[in-house]
Amino acid sequence: MFAAMRAIWRGRRAAFIAVIALFAAAAVAGLAPPRLMGLLIDRLTAGADPGELAVYCGAMLGFALAQGLLVLSASRLAYIAGEHVFAQLREEFLASALTLPMGVLEKGGTGDLVARTTQDISAVSDTVRRALPESLIAGITVVLTLIAALLTSPLISPVYLLSVPILVPVMRWFIRRAGGVYERLGASWGPIFASINETATGARTVEALSIAEARDRSMQDAITGIGIAWYARIRLRQVMLPWTNLAFAIPVFASLAWGGWLASVGQVSIGTVVSVTLFASALVAPLEALIGWTDELQKGFVSFARILGVSEISVGDACASAEPSTKDVELRDVRFSYRAGYEVLHGITLAVIPGERLTLVGPSGAGKSTLARLFAGIDSPTGGRVLIGGVDADAIALDRRRREVMLVSQESHIFATSILENVQLARGDADEYEIRDALRTMGALDWVDALDDGWDTVVGSGGHPLTGAQEQQLALARVLLADPHTIILDEATSAMDPTAARDLEAALAATMQGRTVIAIAHRLYTAYDADRIALVDGGRIVELGSHDELVAAGGAYARLWALWRDDGAVGVAPGDDER
Repeated sequence: MFAAMRAIWRGRRAAFIAVIALFAAAAVAGLAPPRLMGLLIDRLTAGADPGELAVYCGAMLGFALAQGLLVLSASRLAYIAGEHVFAQLREEFLASALTLPMGVLEKGGTGDLVARTTQDISAVSDTVRRALPESLIAGITVVLTLIAALLTSPLISPVYLLSVPILVPVMRWFIRRAGGVYERLGASWGPIFASINETATGARTVEALSIAEARDRSMQDAITGIGIAWYARIRLRQVMLPWTNLAFAIPVFASLAWGGWLASVGQVSIGTVVSVTLFASALVAPLEALIGWTDELQKGFVSFARILGVSEISVGDACASAEPSTKDVELRDVRFSYRAGYEVLHGITLAVIPGERLTLVGPSGAGKSTLARLFAGIDSPTGGRVLIGGVDADAIALDRRRREVMLVSQESHIFATSILENVQLARGDADEYEIRDALRTMGALDWVDALDDGWDTVVGSGGHPLTGAQEQQLALARVLLADPHTIILDEATSAMDPTAARDLEAALAATMQGRTVIAIAHRLYTAYDADRIALVDGGRIVELGSHDELVAAGGAYARLWALWRDDGAVGVAPGDDER
């Protein structure tokens, strides 16, 4: 974390130094009025005339105005620097999140990711824009005030130390506990964001199943979690603030009492006592600010650590630099568990022949989608090896891995932008001919051209509505544009009616010449067209061969085929793999 903070400092060094200088000048200007007040009292005691009184008053007013202008300038510069840091952190966070393996993001959850990119980045931004500058000016003011008090009266100023026996243990107690409290507070936002997202995206399902009350309870539980975390923060402050307020009050009364006695015996002047007492009183505001901003600084540092946690996860992939030497994809004795002690794949060995079409079939929950994720390098096996081009998938950099093997799942995502940009996401340098060819191949060009704005039509949230089939056509057009040598289709056509799905699969088959295709079959005619079929059941491959070979063997696949055929070729093989 400190290395990242040093990097931010180096990037904005000139601005930060200017902020420090302006705040220091403001602190110096703020020290002048108390000292001038003490000198004025001594001069009045000695018989100063109205002209001298006006000079002192004018000087105090001038220093007060100068302090205000300096604080305004410093705060403005701090806010500008804070906005730059805010933008930099947000960009770096998103860049780091986009390089993470999908499995890591899914394990963290949408709520936690949203909390980090909103609450945590906002907290860090507030720290840079407000907490750090305010703490800085408070710290500088405290140090300079202590120096000014010592120079004004070495006899009175030592009474300031009476607050130390209270402040030091209280602040040590607070700092030891604050980190954990703010870490829990930051994490508590994840469940509420997740609950809101799940309820909003699944609104139709919530309504159809009449589970609004259950979703309300989920929201209430998340809100309760935030309340508990906030209560812990409030408890910290309830313990800290009374003691710190007592510590701040002691120097004021002590300097007045001790200074008054010294003045009565002729050791110091009345004006000196007033100056030192005013300095002690002036310490209260910056010390309270410093204590208060320490609270915010703890929150900011915890949020900063949560943001950096994402980029530190991605460092492992940045070190991956293996280069595949072939187009082979292979599983060797692969085992996988989503939870410790619950293995869902049991020692699967399967070599995919380059250029073949391999179809995975089997009952729901057999492990087909899990196999697809392992083939694509999204998840890492808990045992055995996943090889792409002869090297471990994890040893290949993520961007290179996506150029080798790409997974197209049942869920397609359309971004809130034009159709052109949605397709062009796969390869930014693709020209118009390549994009139109990809759309044509997927059967999307006709309806795209029929739109008023053609492929400049904005789709996605708030844009032109698309059917599920149209969304998947655009998603598959992206895949064609990316041009990986191995494509994994996890029920990629399940959103379409059987006729449209058959047409799209035929188009894919014609386009996939020379590429390897691993397809999870939802309809058995897909398996019929495959070069080889792997029947997955109970986390194992129980049958492997061509359609004719497996039918002739009379095993489980033959029974599935007979059932599907006897239903008039309209039934389906058992469907989605729910892991």
